[in-house]
Amino acid sequence: MFAGLFVVVAGFERAVLTPDMIAAVGQLDLTSVPVLATVTAVLSNLVSNVPAVLVLKPFVVDLAHSSRGWLTVAMASTLAGNFTLVGSIANLIVAERARAAGIDVDFWRYFRVGAPLTLVTIAFGVLWLSIT
Repeated sequence: MFAGLFVVVAGFERAVLTPDMIAAVGQLDLTSVPVLATVTAVLSNLVSNVPAVLVLKPFVVDLAHSSRGWLTVAMASTLAGNFTLVGSIANLIVAERARAAGIDVDFWRYFRVGAPLTLVTIAFGVLWLSIT
C-alpha cells in the first residue's frame, strides 16, 4: 500500500500538476505559514501525508525562507494525518489491529475526535511557527 502511494503521486504529478496548476499554486502566498499549513493539510488528506510532502517539494525549495517552509510542511503534514482515518497509513494500521481485537474504529467515530484535534494542533503549530 505504501509503495502504491508513490505510484499515485507520480500519476498525480503528471495528470494534475500541469503548468496551469503550478502557476495557480505559485500565486498563493506560500511564504505565509497559515497558507502553507492549510495547503499542506488539505493535500495531506487528499493523497496522504508522505505523497503530499513529495508534491510540495518543488514549491517549498524555492521559498525565500525554505527552512520555515519545511518546518511548516513537516508540522502540517504530520498533524493533518490525524484528521480522518485515511489521513495516515498509521491510522489504518491501528484501525485494522483494533478490529482484530474486536474494537470497531469506523470513519465517523474517528473523525469526531480526529478533526477537532487536528484543527487545534495545526492552529497551535501555525501560531508557534509564526512567532518563532
